[in-house]
Amino acid sequence: MNVELVNTGTELLLGDTINTNAAWIGQRLAALGVPVTRQTIVPDGAVIRVAICEAAQRADVVLVSGGLGPTNDDLTRESTAALLDLDMEMNASVIKHLEEYFAKRGKPVSDATKRQAMVPRGSVVLPNAFGTAPGLYFPAELSATLGWNAHIFLLPGPPRELKPMMESEVEPRLRQWLVDGDSRRVLYLKVTGVGESDIVEAVEKQLEAIPELDLGYCIRNGDVDVRLAGPQPAVDAAAAVVRKALGDCIVSEDRRIIEEVIVQLLTERGEWLATAESCTGGTIANRITDVSGASRIFGHGWVTYANEAKHRHLGVPMELIETHGAVSEEVARAMAEGALRHSGADYALSVTGIAGPTGGTPEKPVGTVWIGLAAKNGETWAQKKFSPGSRDRFKLLTSQAALDMLRRRMLGIGVR
Repeated sequence: MNVELVNTGTELLLGDTINTNAAWIGQRLAALGVPVTRQTIVPDGAVIRVAICEAAQRADVVLVSGGLGPTNDDLTRESTAALLDLDMEMNASVIKHLEEYFAKRGKPVSDATKRQAMVPRGSVVLPNAFGTAPGLYFPAELSATLGWNAHIFLLPGPPRELKPMMESEVEPRLRQWLVDGDSRRVLYLKVTGVGESDIVEAVEKQLEAIPELDLGYCIRNGDVDVRLAGPQPAVDAAAAVVRKALGDCIVSEDRRIIEEVIVQLLTERGEWLATAESCTGGTIANRITDVSGASRIFGHGWVTYANEAKHRHLGVPMELIETHGAVSEEVARAMAEGALRHSGADYALSVTGIAGPTGGTPEKPVGTVWIGLAAKNGETWAQKKFSPGSRDRFKLLTSQAALDMLRRRMLGIGVR
């Protein structure tokens, strides 16, 4: 099955809005074993007709996002109708949805908004439970007179509207159309603590020897996704190779990121986490609280950037800081133990380091960081890391290493 994406919106081309829809759709379709073959971005306006026309001549399925709203530059609906020579008609079910939607908000339905209820004859309305503009599906037979055989879907641009519609209306149809020859399995093994070149060195020769395997790597947010795609036997064989070589470095096999894994582990155990951060400025706490359900496992977080704050709020002795320096194993341990003591949590993570670009010394260069982990059973661990580079990159890699240290201790595997 050949699938193409057409994304509309001048703001996408100007860089004012990041095209997250395309990345999300690509991931969803890859998981179905239906990779996207081409992606096109066009500005608002009549050019959308040209883009859909070109895509429909090549593809079995065309997914179009954006341009379904009430403004005069939202022309996706009208352009597709004109392309397929379909008359527009007012749809009663969409009008009813609009009236109910705005009644809940105490507003009337404007004439501009009613424009979204104009539906090309022969198309199928895709309900939008999270917005006003319905999606539309044009079965392949509507394009047959033009010599094409393309199913065309028009989806709203806002992700909060597009994603539920994709899951409930588009993906079930795609599954029905898949034939045995199209069906592939795609598995993502999320690896942390190992660089891409080291992963390649460890597994690539063995993986390249597996027939019909499609292999790929993607670096993201401190992880490396190892993508294995192909027939089920090939993917199973490849996964076994990666698990054997990288075992305890695999964070997930379902695309969950490390903070999601941590929250799930703590939730299953009924345990709590606290954080005490200096150089990362709250990055670890932010990542944890970005996960739904974090309130069940996270109660306390301190950002103690100044030495005085480490002493006053965490109880780190000033003489310890003066003797060993704020960036030291001793201070990292004391920060973690102080956070554990004051929070009553089961685990406490601490980080203290030099983010740069200034502040480094020959003994402690920029990028040096100590990570501490204290546990309720009385054990405290500390680990030194070195991550030179930009401040944001330093914060990301340090928070990733801290979370991985916690993951490994909770699972009873050695710290790297």
